[in-house]
Amino acid sequence: MEPFQEFLNKVLPGNHWFNFFGFIGTLLVGTLLRRPIGRLLSQVLFAVVRKVSRENEVSVQEFVALLRRPLEYVFLLVMVYFAFDLIRIPIHWGLAHKTEFGIRLILYRIYKSLLILALTWAVIRFVKFLAVVFKRRAERTETRVDDQLVPFLKDILIVLVVVISGLIITGKIFNIDVATLIAGLGIGGIAVALAARETLENLIASFTIFADGSFVVGDSIQISQTMGDVEKIGFRSTRIRTVDGSMMTVPNRLIVSQMLENQSQREFRRAKYTIRLDLKTSAATLKQVIDQIQDAIDAHEFTKSKPGSVRFDTFGDQSFDVLIIYHVETSDFRTFNRVKEELNFKIMQIVEANDVRFASPISTVNLKNDFQTQSVSDNSLS
Repeated sequence: MEPFQEFLNKVLPGNHWFNFFGFIGTLLVGTLLRRPIGRLLSQVLFAVVRKVSRENEVSVQEFVALLRRPLEYVFLLVMVYFAFDLIRIPIHWGLAHKTEFGIRLILYRIYKSLLILALTWAVIRFVKFLAVVFKRRAERTETRVDDQLVPFLKDILIVLVVVISGLIITGKIFNIDVATLIAGLGIGGIAVALAARETLENLIASFTIFADGSFVVGDSIQISQTMGDVEKIGFRSTRIRTVDGSMMTVPNRLIVSQMLENQSQREFRRAKYTIRLDLKTSAATLKQVIDQIQDAIDAHEFTKSKPGSVRFDTFGDQSFDVLIIYHVETSDFRTFNRVKEELNFKIMQIVEANDVRFASPISTVNLKNDFQTQSVSDNSLS
């Protein structure tokens, strides 16, 4: 060890070989053991908070999957601190103390910032764990208000954690007076406020949506030309899954500023259309077709609770027009279309069984032979 100690005295004077190998060993331990230590810390933390997740709402495997990685980096950063604490900086390097401006101060502040960010990451993952717990509890309740409230509060808490972390880094690590900084922004602060105006409007609108209770997650709504099922209400926007499967993201301020139709609160959906039968259909046959269609509507399980109406409406130019109106007992648009399709096929079967044809529109086109007319005119002049 003496040759190695002589080498250290030349390169890093003031450090013993024990300090150097302790530095290397601590870094290796932190690198090699960060995963098992992260898993162990997650399991220990779950044992502490397992009362929050009763009835196996969240398993230990799910908890470890959420918290393991951020705790790994927290452990690694702590080991890095202990490793560098074993090494003494030679005086002849002329580096300023970590309390004075210089490379040591910059590295020290970067390290503390990374440590706070890793802890912030762990706290955010813990918030997500709580959100999973309360979401699964909300799924067991009859009301759907808590189903949309849990993800909303989760997003709010995550934003607060990030903002508090940023204020700690700015104020405590970089020694910047946050209040003075905000007050001194002046015109820049006004510009930032104006830029964030829409975000604030959306945030206030989200509270309005919760307070008003005009719709909840899972409801089928229509806003302007957008119709679909509400999947999530965030503090900035609402996500709507349309009938064709597309995901629409609508800002909350637009939702509260225009007319909204909550189709889930309907007890019935109305179907109204006209079928046109051939003019050759006799009166007796036409009445028989109408009566059979009425019976089919009255017998269907989704339309029998509210009487429908099938009437010979009018004499068309090329058909007998039969008006059909019925109400489907559902608020779901897909169920409504399915019932409507079933009745449409039933109506086709009734029409075919009575040897009646649907009317086909006939168009008469009169063609004028301009060439022949012009020839006749020339001959008469000659």
